[in-house]
Amino acid sequence: MSYTALYRKFRPDCFEDVKGQEHIVTTLQNQIKAERIGHAYLFCGTRGTGKTTIAKIFAKAVNCEQPVEGSPCGECPTCKAIAAGASMNVIEIDAASNNGVDNIREIVEEVSYSPAAGKYKVYIIDEVHMLSIGAFNALLKTLEEPPSYVIFILATTEVHKIPITILSRCQRYDFRRITIDTIAARLRELMEKEQIQVEDKALRYVAKTADGSMRDALSLLDQCIAFHFGQELTYDKVLDVLGAVDTEVFGRLLRHVLERNVTGCVELLEEIVMQGRELTQFVADFTWYLRNLLLIKSSDDIEDVIDVSTDNLVRLREEAGMIEVDAIMRYIRIFSELSGQIRYAAQKRILIEIALIKLCRPDMEKDYESVVERVRAVEEKIENGIAVVPAGATYSGGNVGAYGGGMAEAATVKERPPLPAAIPEDVQEAVNRWPVIVGQMSMPMKQYLKNANLSLSGDNKLMVVVEDGLAYDYFTKQEGHKELLSRMVSEAVGKEIDVMIQSVPDKNTFVQNYVDLSQIIHMEIEEEE
Repeated sequence: MSYTALYRKFRPDCFEDVKGQEHIVTTLQNQIKAERIGHAYLFCGTRGTGKTTIAKIFAKAVNCEQPVEGSPCGECPTCKAIAAGASMNVIEIDAASNNGVDNIREIVEEVSYSPAAGKYKVYIIDEVHMLSIGAFNALLKTLEEPPSYVIFILATTEVHKIPITILSRCQRYDFRRITIDTIAARLRELMEKEQIQVEDKALRYVAKTADGSMRDALSLLDQCIAFHFGQELTYDKVLDVLGAVDTEVFGRLLRHVLERNVTGCVELLEEIVMQGRELTQFVADFTWYLRNLLLIKSSDDIEDVIDVSTDNLVRLREEAGMIEVDAIMRYIRIFSELSGQIRYAAQKRILIEIALIKLCRPDMEKDYESVVERVRAVEEKIENGIAVVPAGATYSGGNVGAYGGGMAEAATVKERPPLPAAIPEDVQEAVNRWPVIVGQMSMPMKQYLKNANLSLSGDNKLMVVVEDGLAYDYFTKQEGHKELLSRMVSEAVGKEIDVMIQSVPDKNTFVQNYVDLSQIIHMEIEEEE
């Protein structure tokens, strides 16, 4: 006898066996018990969540001779005929290969004939979004007013492609992704029936990899069992078959990144490649690992959401304490972008290596998170007694936090560098006249500059430091606003002044990292008086 795949062998025959879609099952059972059955249903949701399965159970239930609490008995001739695919009352159509007007016209013609046995003729149209516009139009009138003995069940994974005229004529049911706990419990139940030894940790990993799809979980488990047939299926063996990477490797990779160790990252990736791991899955799993770190940093009571073992949770908490939230968000952004690029890439390894170098070298990027990480690296060096000055600079003083550009290590010192001694006259004049300049502005520029601070860039230009978000976007992403500000400052001072725009998340960040020119110039004026 030929082997039957697990997902086919254990396809639910009644509503009670359906897992993870209780909100839909209960509604349909109540409709059958109350005899309030609709004429058209739309089942939408991701793959493997039970759309076609529930459609077939519903078709059996409405035709069952002895339904039990709205569920088919499975014993009457009608139930057995439908289960065997021999019933003329249940017509299943694949719209992916039968998507033309002629195919739908055949259905419309058949609808006029009442069922030879049973109460209802049920048409299950799978992947209904594949129908052509003409086919949808041919179906429209019949779908709106079918004979009393006809029920349409439309199933789709892409509900946004279905015309609104079809949607408005159906009862819509959204199928949810099935939770990891629900999938793992179902897999455990089926493995006990099959008398196969499988570790709980292995089942949970399969359930997580399935991404909410019960069918995918059963297919993956089937694959793992076949590879290690006759043996206990362990977590390591599942990783072997699926080409996945153990989470311990992610901890090692994170430590290399935090140490800015590019060589260590590349060598670890080489190790993963030589083990034959799937690189696309590695990127997805590392992104998920970073997501877990972010959740741990964001909340104390997060164990149920993270869904890892107690030992792994302890290790995750330790690793989360080594990194800041903005750095994790930057890593997630880089790897999320990588996920979209790597799927169809010919050189996946090279793309991953570039992403790892970006993680280790924040100075390669100019976005806000990268700048924050670079500032943090500079602060760590200063705390360790290493003075940091702009590359190529020779001055002995100056508040380095006020200057941009590349960084280079200098001699070891313990004292904080003094403030800059010389400020250009035109910049001083601009700072003195700043309240008058802002007062002459029109809205919304006036509002955005109201809380701005003035500092000095590395090339002695006037730096206007605004709040991150709307204010920064107004001057940097909307054309002409920065140029208008420079022109108004130049006119007020009587000299050509090039203004530089910078952003900070809050006042404390400005105080810690930038020279406040208004304070310095005010102090100098008081000393002269």
